[in-house]
Amino acid sequence: MAIDYEKRDGVAYITLNNPEKANILDKKTSDDISEAWIDLWEDREVRCAILTGKGDRHFCGGHNLQPRPELSDEEREMLRAQRMFWPLSGTVYGTPTGVDGRMGDHYPRVWKPVIAAVNGWAAGAGLYILLSSTDIRIASAEHARFKFALLSQGWVGNGPGAALLAKQLRYIDAMKILLTDEPFGAEEALRIGLVNEVVPHDQLLERAEAMARHIVEMPPVAVRMMKEFVVRFGDLPTDQAWHVQNLMNNLLIQNTADGEEGRRAFNEKRKPNFTGALRKRGEPFDEVPEEDWDRLDEIYRSGEY
Repeated sequence: MAIDYEKRDGVAYITLNNPEKANILDKKTSDDISEAWIDLWEDREVRCAILTGKGDRHFCGGHNLQPRPELSDEEREMLRAQRMFWPLSGTVYGTPTGVDGRMGDHYPRVWKPVIAAVNGWAAGAGLYILLSSTDIRIASAEHARFKFALLSQGWVGNGPGAALLAKQLRYIDAMKILLTDEPFGAEEALRIGLVNEVVPHDQLLERAEAMARHIVEMPPVAVRMMKEFVVRFGDLPTDQAWHVQNLMNNLLIQNTADGEEGRRAFNEKRKPNFTGALRKRGEPFDEVPEEDWDRLDEIYRSGEY
């Protein structure tokens, strides 16, 4: 595989492993990372993932921009035009959909937390994958560098980088990155909110793993649904988003063992044991005797239940 992929105690580790070629997303790497995203999505034992690159120079230097050698210039241009106007089924602008039908196969959004340990350059598609697929980002103080890396080539990019930058950063910070195409380091990334933390390089994976281990102890179904809520419904008007949030919350309370375990552990002043187990559908509630309705109605109106 062009990546290292392993799972340990609830955490999946994805390491782009082609440091001689800047850990780029060539065809082989893209296919392998797509398989890893699918596996960690479907493996219920995996509760969190860490994404990083091999070495200390590149997190991911982007896509492989070299066309196949047997293609003529005219054939290449024809195929690029065809990708725009006649994309293949099961693709997003020619990129296979993989685990996420909206964002392509190798920088999807999975409904489990993904922590980026940015060990070096994140440029082009390397920046895209940070923006699209990771939720918490920790950068190496010595080696992390960032660059949009396309406008200076005369492109705005085939990937979702520009749109995601504009959504995740302040307008002025996103536009400076996009319009100047200048590289910047870890401290600037921290200032503008592109990363959460900057740590010494020798502490990078240790810090990412500590955060992952904390998330592993959280209720896995609720964590998954919280991420889905924010990504899928966070842009709705507040009243509509709140409605969806309430529906999700009631599903968690009624249909997962963790919903009851969290409340019970809090009341018993002990550490909860979250398993992600689902609850069976039960019998309907008994009819409430008429003489109890006033008492229950008073409690219901008080909100103390």
